[in-house]
Amino acid sequence: MAIKIRLARGGSKKRPFYRIVAADSRMPRDGRFVEKLGTYNPLLPKDSEERVKMDMERVQYWLGQGAQVTDRIARMLEAAGVREKAERANPKKGTPGKKAQERAEEKAAKAAEAADAE
Repeated sequence: MAIKIRLARGGSKKRPFYRIVAADSRMPRDGRFVEKLGTYNPLLPKDSEERVKMDMERVQYWLGQGAQVTDRIARMLEAAGVREKAERANPKKGTPGKKAQERAEEKAAKAAEAADAE
């Protein structure tokens, strides 16, 4: 049984609230889970202590048992100081889109024409 530590959504429409759970990876997102490890309320301010609550002893236990964490939970654990910060590389994120590149080329061409005219 492959265990994952992940978020299970609760709350009403447009009012999200998440439980941090240890669940079998084959179960649905909001379905059956093995153990509830904490809560996450994204509507609270980022500096609020109530935003993320985790039972760190149980999280450490499940990590020791070989549980995998999702990316969002990994970030929460990094912020709590439980895990070392992982290097994330997304080389496409910083590159401008097609239209922005076309606008930049047009601007450079106009600048070059203006420089030639003077």
